[in-house]
Amino acid sequence: MRSETPMRPHQPRTLNEALARARIVDEETYTPVHREASRRRISEQLHEMRWMQLLAEPVGSSRHQRRQPLLLHERAAHELRALCQGILHDTDAVRRIARFDTARDPGGALAFASLLLLADREEGAQFWLQFAAGGGQATGAICLYLMHLRRGEWRDAKYWARQIEALEGEPCQYAPVPHEVVDTTTSAAGPDGALTVFLDLPDDAAAVPEDAVKDAVDDLDVDRIDGFGTIPQPNADLAHQLEDLVATDH
Repeated sequence: MRSETPMRPHQPRTLNEALARARIVDEETYTPVHREASRRRISEQLHEMRWMQLLAEPVGSSRHQRRQPLLLHERAAHELRALCQGILHDTDAVRRIARFDTARDPGGALAFASLLLLADREEGAQFWLQFAAGGGQATGAICLYLMHLRRGEWRDAKYWARQIEALEGEPCQYAPVPHEVVDTTTSAAGPDGALTVFLDLPDDAAAVPEDAVKDAVDDLDVDRIDGFGTIPQPNADLAHQLEDLVATDH
């Protein structure tokens, strides 16, 4: 089971540190092969530094100008929970969770994973978010991107950042929280450019009570899946419980 304590991401390397890592130590045996290897290491180091800088920028944007936490992992955690709240407040969320009990569709997986995240059942949430993203849902990839940023897992965050734009073009998108993906790639950046995701998040006042969500999720059956651990499964009563929870916050 993963710790639920947010992780502070590693500090990005400086330019001097990147060059030092790529330096050829033994100049007496310097060959063209060594020079090419050094150039390749410099390119890799600068590319990684560029991603670290981009990931250290604000994760998302909302028209509701709320005060953002200062650290990257705190911003990501804040955005992720607000995104899950927005998903559950969508008028279609209850219907999708009701159907998800018998029909495992990607949109239902997204709504169900949002409940699990708010209940701090992160392993189960990650499993169903990957299911949703694998079914073509870009919002599932956005959630995974934020989840890995919250943990300080740079490489996984980078992977899901690339998937967001790729999934945007998939048919049958379920986008309960409006968002815009902006490609910030420049001609000098190469094929592995960066994206900025702008999210239209709900007000802080519009929030499903998380303690009640945890109580509802605690009653769910779980299946043990190799490589994923214990994964909560939906039941027929969950949609009614969500409907009641959403009604109580108005």
